[in-house]
Amino acid sequence: MPSPAKKRKINGSTSMRSIESFFSAQNAQPATKSELSTAIIEDNKEFLTDEELARKLQDEWNQVDQAPASESIQVTAEESNQPSKVLDEPQSPPVKLTEIARQTQNSTSRILQKDTLSLQSSLGSEDTIVSSIPLDESPLTFDPAKYLPELQKHWKQDGGDASYALLTHAFILVNSTTKRIKIVDTLVNLLRILIEGAPDSLLPAVWLATNSFAPPYEPAELGLGGSVISKAFKNIYGLNAQGLKTLYNKHGDAGDVAFEAKKRQSFTLKKPKPLTIKGVYQSLTKIAKSKGTGSQETKQRIVERLLQDTRSAEESRYIVRTLVQHLRIGAVKTTMLIALARAFLFSKPPDAKFSTKGMEYLAKLKKEELTEVYLRAEETVKASYARHPNYDDLVPCLLEIGVTKELLVRCGLTLHIPLRPMLGSITRDLSDMLTKLQGRDFACEYKYDGQRAQVHCDSNGKVSIFSRHLELMTDKYPDLVSLVPQIRGESVSSFILEGEVVAVDQDTGDLQAFQILTNRAKKNVEIGSIKVNVCLFAFDLMYLNGEPLLDRSFRERRDMLRSLFTEIPYRFTWVKNLDATSADSETVLEFFKSAIDVKCEGIMVKVLDNEIKPGNGITDSVNGNFDEEPAANEEVQDKQLSLAATKKKERNTRRKVLLSTYEPDKRLESWLKVKKDYSTSSDTLDLIPIAAWHGNGRKAKWWSPILLAVRNPETGLLEAVTKCMSGFTDKFYQSNKEKYSENGENVISRPSYIDYAGHPDVWFEPQEVWEMAFADITLSPTYTAAIGLVSEERGLSLRFPRFLRVREDKSIDEASTSDYLASLYRKQVERAREEEVALDPSVDDNIDDQEEQAYRDLDEV
Repeated sequence: MPSPAKKRKINGSTSMRSIESFFSAQNAQPATKSELSTAIIEDNKEFLTDEELARKLQDEWNQVDQAPASESIQVTAEESNQPSKVLDEPQSPPVKLTEIARQTQNSTSRILQKDTLSLQSSLGSEDTIVSSIPLDESPLTFDPAKYLPELQKHWKQDGGDASYALLTHAFILVNSTTKRIKIVDTLVNLLRILIEGAPDSLLPAVWLATNSFAPPYEPAELGLGGSVISKAFKNIYGLNAQGLKTLYNKHGDAGDVAFEAKKRQSFTLKKPKPLTIKGVYQSLTKIAKSKGTGSQETKQRIVERLLQDTRSAEESRYIVRTLVQHLRIGAVKTTMLIALARAFLFSKPPDAKFSTKGMEYLAKLKKEELTEVYLRAEETVKASYARHPNYDDLVPCLLEIGVTKELLVRCGLTLHIPLRPMLGSITRDLSDMLTKLQGRDFACEYKYDGQRAQVHCDSNGKVSIFSRHLELMTDKYPDLVSLVPQIRGESVSSFILEGEVVAVDQDTGDLQAFQILTNRAKKNVEIGSIKVNVCLFAFDLMYLNGEPLLDRSFRERRDMLRSLFTEIPYRFTWVKNLDATSADSETVLEFFKSAIDVKCEGIMVKVLDNEIKPGNGITDSVNGNFDEEPAANEEVQDKQLSLAATKKKERNTRRKVLLSTYEPDKRLESWLKVKKDYSTSSDTLDLIPIAAWHGNGRKAKWWSPILLAVRNPETGLLEAVTKCMSGFTDKFYQSNKEKYSENGENVISRPSYIDYAGHPDVWFEPQEVWEMAFADITLSPTYTAAIGLVSEERGLSLRFPRFLRVREDKSIDEASTSDYLASLYRKQVERAREEEVALDPSVDDNIDDQEEQAYRDLDEV
């Protein structure tokens, strides 16, 4: 890589700064040396690093001026992974790296010597210590106490804050494996080091590792465009536009570009001050809060300072990935919650009063017993986060009280903080639904084509409205806010209710399509300017007058909602419903048809009553005695855990218990979706368009076919699943080509985060979700979706895919996953087996092999 001075020379910059200006001590030297230095720079046709340029300068100067050894140029380097030399005289032999490290204490005085050029390694001794920590070791054997004394000695220089190098080391290890156990173990050990050695750095580390810096309901965005990152690359790494484009075309990832650029700057004139985890997080919040005039310049300075202070190429990679909000380490939200729960079973802060299980005790448990302990802790932490999704509140609570039953009280359901919504499982058709709910009372509800909304109101009348993604959208619906005083009864002081916001014709009450609803403005909406009127169809009540209702049955919650709130025609009402049992198949079918007739997506089916008493399910884990001291008699503990593991096995062998309680952030079969299908034998999938080819014939001016992908939540990759060229209108083709024009910002170089071996004509910036119908799912040698989940060598693909619509209500983080695709395939195989057995009872167990061969034949066709 050329030096910055060389780059400015190449780019024709008029304000080129010569190398002499960097070394004031050179001003007193004879003109011959100055002239020679300039000549070397101008004649250097190769791209040299700073270190290489310095060595070349030294060789030339030695030939011109045979100065005494005391005045010769010395090139020093601190301890590094790369070989270095200290040159006292032209004839002096190389000095070992360890000897160089001993001389660094005098480096300041050497720099002040006349004719002395000093190059510093950007790495420090702390980096060597950090890189040697086996974070991916089992938590049952990993002891943070072995490494904390050395680490804290270095951290003390930065106020006790943990270095970003430690977090980077964890990212590297996580990114180097696809094994979920290894990923969790690495995060657990990272968190344990921070809990025991730098508790104040734990919260920033959790935010950074989850690729965020604020909860989703806070309108905080970095607002960094590609130009800011590109300019920082040019200013800090000396890249010109062509060099930057070449690197990006080669790697397809901004973080990888930063890695390659930083690698060429192994030595600097001044060692960077170590980045800290807290400092990086604070920089992100400063960027997000920077608004108004001059904000772009402020953001640019912060970004450049972060890149300038990175001490290794890997730090640069993950800083940039954090800035572009695409960390790609496979540590999703659920993984972090699991890691937090386990870490607090092992460790606690030095001044904490709560008890932990401890490494010694946990290491003695049998596998089944350990799993039981882990699960109970994990369910408690997950339940708390689902009710109160903000690490700013969850992590301090954990540091204070650990994983105890008090966590759900201290960090539970709170007004104006959205809980994560309960989700319904997809069922193929009505007969499948009736089979699953055999013998149960259930409610059928219209599944409206609108936007799910969670409405909060406190005793002072303050109203907040959140989307299913937990985004604050109060400003979008001022008409709904104005309804609240009219709809709540006299006995209602505060509440959280849930419903579907649907565009409705105020004169006739006719439901309108979701696309109509999307035409409403999203911010600063004035009631007088509203042209698209809406109605809120309420279906659940989760909180009333200061009391959470999540553990109440759905029948109770629904009755309270309808008795305590007032309907307003075409503005606020209840979802249309029908109570039934599995014996009422004809009635349910008629209700389903009526839902389709009024332009609904289908119906939701919800269990009305608990089959067993409330207090099982999630409350089992909440009632775990995590806050109690371990029993003095470990034999008793072992027996208790063994009994618990046996009971768990027994539960797993029985039919699933379907509770009618509200379970935040869970997709359960006590809520089922029955949607109108593309064909009688298929579900739909929400896929991400990632690439395309030039069309042929009539479609030559458009993109056709288009490559689509599912997301792999474990690895962060997008896995190609099918090509589609069916279901598109000419109008859609035209708008799609305009959106993804070849020279536009939505067409990118081949990304490294997409798993596909083919060569499309263009790659799309992943940003949309399309709902796709299909005939069936096949094994494929071409596509990588779900590979390893149903076959070690083949992925899954879709037969006869058909575009239905753009899911504007979904982000790419909510696209269908490879796990879900694999589950649909297994159900399809099971159905095929049942149908064949019904036709021919003599069919044997070879049906799987026959099906795989049939799908192989389809792929070849």
